[in-house]
Amino acid sequence: MECVPNFSEGRDLQKVEQIVNAFRAKPGVKLLDYSTDADHNRCVVTVLGEPEALKAAVIEAVGTAQQLIDMNHHEGAHPRIGCADVIPFIPVKGCTIQDADEIARATAQAIAERFAQPVYLYEKSACAAYRAEISAIRKGQFEGLSEKMKDARWKPDFGPEKPHPTGGATAVGARMPLVCFNINLDTPNVEVARKISQRVRSINGGYHYVKAMGISLDEHDFAQVTMNLTDYTQSALYSVFEAVKMEARRYGARVMGSEIVGIVPMQALIDCAQYYLQIDEFSMDQVLETHL
Repeated sequence: MECVPNFSEGRDLQKVEQIVNAFRAKPGVKLLDYSTDADHNRCVVTVLGEPEALKAAVIEAVGTAQQLIDMNHHEGAHPRIGCADVIPFIPVKGCTIQDADEIARATAQAIAERFAQPVYLYEKSACAAYRAEISAIRKGQFEGLSEKMKDARWKPDFGPEKPHPTGGATAVGARMPLVCFNINLDTPNVEVARKISQRVRSINGGYHYVKAMGISLDEHDFAQVTMNLTDYTQSALYSVFEAVKMEARRYGARVMGSEIVGIVPMQALIDCAQYYLQIDEFSMDQVLETHL
């Protein structure tokens, strides 16, 4: 099983290392990747492991994050509700989405009981359709959480019915693999990025399985279209990339680069190579590393 917890710290690397230590040298757990972004003020960790071992490591990491991160002083371009903002569990091999849901629920309950951190279930674990989307849970962000939780529709699935004073709240759930794909524009005008994101995201009639928003990366003086592709087999990276390029031209802007955050399925990149190089009938079997 894979887990990709997102923590609300991307500037203090000492704190990041302390949080990530929860995934190091643990039996049954392999740390694959972790990346930080100062503008987003966020760390994304990617780990693989046996379900119970993964659950234990995640719980430890959340406890460390709650000790180190005070959300009252947190600021960044990326929406967030808590120190451990979102924790998805993803089936990889020898397990199902139902297995991932079972571990997600058990982890959510443990986080709430051990740390008094309210937890929302999202994606495939959501108890109601209106709570499935992480964007809906994050609406209002940490600053609006206290007022939001007074509404019966937004009481947490586990834990106290008010935010943790410094840790906020956390979303936990099972989902299928996604690709976190960001495209940088040669303009600091965040409104351009927001207009483009509205054109490409599924909620506004754009590409299916694409979640997008426009943000400003002040440290780098440019705007970014930041996206999650929740099913790259239905909406390919190259399709979305070309759409953003085309939309950018409407506003006199150009794409100057892109980035993938965390781990990406190889097939998603092979699809891009096949498209741009116009390779006929290319398959995974032609990739050397798959035979090692």
